[in-house]
Amino acid sequence: MLLAQVAQNNFRLRRSYIEIFNYTLEQYKESVAFPPATYDFETFLSKASPGQDVILHGYLGPRNDISKKLSFVRLQDPTMKHSIQIVSMSHNESFEKLRGLRPNSPVVIKGTVQAKKAKNPEMQKRDPWEISLDDIHLLNDFPHLQLRTSSELRDALQFRARVRNVCKEELEQNQPPFLEIETPLLFKSTPEGAREFLVPTRKRGLAYALPQSPQQYKQILMASGIPRYYQFARCFRDEDLRADRQPEFTQLDLEMSFATGEDVRRVVEGIIGRLWSTLMDTHAPKEPFRKLSYQDAMSRYGSDKPDTRFGMEIHQIENLLPVDLVNKISPLTDPIVEIFKLEASENDPDVTLRFISEFLDSPAGAPFNNNPDGGPGIFVYDAKKPLSGLQPFGFQAAEYVEDLLKPDHGDLIVIQARKSGPFAGGSTPIGDLRRALHSAAVESGLRPAPTGFDFLWVVDFPLFSPTTESEPGQGGAAGISSTHHPFTAPKTAADVDLLLTNPTQVVADHYDLVVNGVELGGGSRRIHDAAVQEFILRDVLQMPAERLSEFSHLLEALRAGCPPHAGLALGFDRLVAMMLGKESVRDVIAFPKTGKLGEDPMVKAPGLITQEALETYHLRLTEE
Repeated sequence: MLLAQVAQNNFRLRRSYIEIFNYTLEQYKESVAFPPATYDFETFLSKASPGQDVILHGYLGPRNDISKKLSFVRLQDPTMKHSIQIVSMSHNESFEKLRGLRPNSPVVIKGTVQAKKAKNPEMQKRDPWEISLDDIHLLNDFPHLQLRTSSELRDALQFRARVRNVCKEELEQNQPPFLEIETPLLFKSTPEGAREFLVPTRKRGLAYALPQSPQQYKQILMASGIPRYYQFARCFRDEDLRADRQPEFTQLDLEMSFATGEDVRRVVEGIIGRLWSTLMDTHAPKEPFRKLSYQDAMSRYGSDKPDTRFGMEIHQIENLLPVDLVNKISPLTDPIVEIFKLEASENDPDVTLRFISEFLDSPAGAPFNNNPDGGPGIFVYDAKKPLSGLQPFGFQAAEYVEDLLKPDHGDLIVIQARKSGPFAGGSTPIGDLRRALHSAAVESGLRPAPTGFDFLWVVDFPLFSPTTESEPGQGGAAGISSTHHPFTAPKTAADVDLLLTNPTQVVADHYDLVVNGVELGGGSRRIHDAAVQEFILRDVLQMPAERLSEFSHLLEALRAGCPPHAGLALGFDRLVAMMLGKESVRDVIAFPKTGKLGEDPMVKAPGLITQEALETYHLRLTEE
């Protein structure tokens, strides 16, 4: 009895499902045979006349129900650039069909053109026509797609396409022209610096790696007689996400044979100049862009990608400070102590004190308070107090600080200690604090927001840097890794000599393009000699033999008489975001990844691997 009831219920469910599916099929059959449009929108708007029967394709906008018998709706054309008003009245069969459709659904409408009535003559001139609806065909129902509902996102993608076209024109009109060449996405795992995405194969133990960049392929192209190469390259790095970082991204990648870094920089400046003069409502940046050495950038701004528009330069002062003040701000022995000034527009010490107190108590201030090398020393310049609020400095040091910084009433003065030693990495503690404080001051209204675009080249980086846990490097045993990648050439003959005696002192012929505190791209002159390249991999970085063998293809190409060459990769996503004033590259990418693991919320990737796929690719899951 129970089995019979279950079977009957299943039959009812199946019959209900079939009825629903049949209804869906009928809808689908209508959409397959939809009629062609009489005109595209631009042609229609130029040729429309009263009484004309038309068929148009597009997306429904929000509907405005004036009464029980009258509705208006805008029909947007497929490009989302044009729209026209549709009028539907209850005496028409299509009236109820229209009222049952959701906004943004794709439709075919049939109707009659009529003059639109408008109170304002100017509006009548701009939007003279409307269509009286005779029939409407739904092509697909619309749940939600952000790209269709957000004109800002669509505009960003259209702008991105224009940026790409301008870059392409500039490179292909160069003399000699650059040649666009696509390089493979299924590469091999080589220790270039970042973590890779691996693609397993059905051959046990073998896997491809998705390229971190086309670096090795383009160097092989240089050895193969291609004088100038470029491509819009898809790159992949298994890194945690940030506002300006995605696990897959696009680079405008280029390389030039018989070229120096200076040659590459001139080409890139030409690209930027053409983009700004063609697409931006501001003057093109003055060429050549100024240069700033890595040492100067780190010492003056505490960052290898400084925003130089707002001053707040850093100065080293530990030799002038009283010992007791140094001991109060840091537990370090013989630390370096640095100082900067934040100009407060209010000139009110109470306002400045309230601002810095709120900042240090906020989540943004927590990393600086919890610095194991000591938190920042904070002073508000107050002309009404003894030594203007700088008593802890002592008379002599306070006088020096006043001469150095020339503070005004209410300005903020910050000191910060760090370990003695050469600069390493991309920033210093006081550099991070400088940037965070300025952002907070702008947000609170204490400082005006900086404007304009300040392009500069940061040059003379160290060729090698200490290996850290967060930067795996190239897997060598030397305790150092290439600051950028192991194919970067030493800058001078003297630097080549230092490879034998003191590699950490070698200066790289590397250059980063920086604008407003954002690294837009980086490049270098490459090592074109196989013996030197092998020496750096084997003897300087001390790669094991099995890792060194993974570069055999590149070494073989260099041995084939490879000419000197140099190149650069521009972060294309960052470039477009910068031009549009967007904080995140996600705002200029179709289907960006989100979350710490880089999920695609649209298609729900990455997905779980089935047991069958695990067996096919000889994989096994381990316990976490």
